[in-house]
Amino acid sequence: MKHFFSQLGKVIPTFLTAVLLAVFVWVSAVIEKDPTEERPYPQPVTVEIVGQDPGLVIVSSPPRTVNVVLKAPVSTWDVLNNTPGSVRAFIDLSALQEGTHVVPVQVQVSAGPVQIVSYTPATAELVLDRLMSRTFDVSVVQRGQVATGYQTGTLQLDQKQVTVTGPATLVERVSEVRAVLDVAQAQQTIQRTLSLVALDSGEQVVSGVVVTPNEVVAHLDVTQRYGYRNVVVKVVVTGQVADGYRLTNISVVPAAITVYSADPQVVNSLPGYVETTALDLSGATDDVDVFQTLNLPPGVSVVGDQMTVLVRVSIASIESSLPLSVPVEVVGLMPGLSARTSPEVITIIVTGPLPKLDGLTADGVRAVVDVSGLSAGSYSLTPRIELAIQDLRVESFLPELVEVVLTVAPTPTRTPRPFP
Repeated sequence: MKHFFSQLGKVIPTFLTAVLLAVFVWVSAVIEKDPTEERPYPQPVTVEIVGQDPGLVIVSSPPRTVNVVLKAPVSTWDVLNNTPGSVRAFIDLSALQEGTHVVPVQVQVSAGPVQIVSYTPATAELVLDRLMSRTFDVSVVQRGQVATGYQTGTLQLDQKQVTVTGPATLVERVSEVRAVLDVAQAQQTIQRTLSLVALDSGEQVVSGVVVTPNEVVAHLDVTQRYGYRNVVVKVVVTGQVADGYRLTNISVVPAAITVYSADPQVVNSLPGYVETTALDLSGATDDVDVFQTLNLPPGVSVVGDQMTVLVRVSIASIESSLPLSVPVEVVGLMPGLSARTSPEVITIIVTGPLPKLDGLTADGVRAVVDVSGLSAGSYSLTPRIELAIQDLRVESFLPELVEVVLTVAPTPTRTPRPFP
């Protein structure tokens, strides 16, 4: 037995040497077939935040990504490159309170074998603040002035209070939640969606907080003052242009004005328009631009003391033109309403070949005002002109705006007459 162990002792070193040599050969073969490589992970790894107290908010800017260098066999690199999410980076905020903290960035790799050689950044400095919410009344600042002769009612909001949420240090800076409503030159009721901003005591915007809701709907009635009224301007023309010439257009600037009177009854009795003094076009052969005085009733003034308007008359050589006085027709009237137009008749200048014009009468022209969808009230509308004879065209019509007053009445409105 002693001899056996003596012989075994001589064999063991040789055996161990053979095993080590075999392992070395095997490892060399494996490395040669699947060599280990050290290289950067092909794309930055997004940094996750875990373990954050829901009552805290991160005020600073943590790193969004890290760059990772790994060492792994080629076969493992194949897995890493083809498996999204195989490398994960995160910052654990568990048990952290408000304040400034330097915390490590941690990296995990799901595939293996792999060695994490390095990654940057390795740490992050985070500032945690307490999450706060406060309720504020919405304040609205009106900018500009409504049109002269108009007034505003009480502003109404669909949401009078909002909540401001964010880091306590920022929420505590907020002194006002404001919206801005522009009313410049408004002549009708305003309903508009307004954006809200949080401001500090110096009226500077406080960024980094959330206003909920972040919009409000504002409603502001805009009505005409008592004793004021909008009327259209009607140009009075006399005389005829020179033979061989024709009128192509008559326009007035402004087309409508606001008048007022200390006696509101005087304003209310106006027919919906005011006339200019007569413009004599006798013998005219060229365009005319002239300021004409307004012919106002006693006791009536124009807002802004504007006593003249610019009348522009365009004159061209024939073809030919024909002015026609045509009654204003109302279409699209809602049931239960009646309509009154002012003026009831407008002047339409029609041009075209003389034989066609010779056959045109007032019955072949319609001036239509469409009130579809309109409720009771007063409106300044542009009429639509329709001609029964082809090859004729409308050069202009005057006035360009017609006042249409819709009232509730049991009597039906006039049915538009068809072309004969």
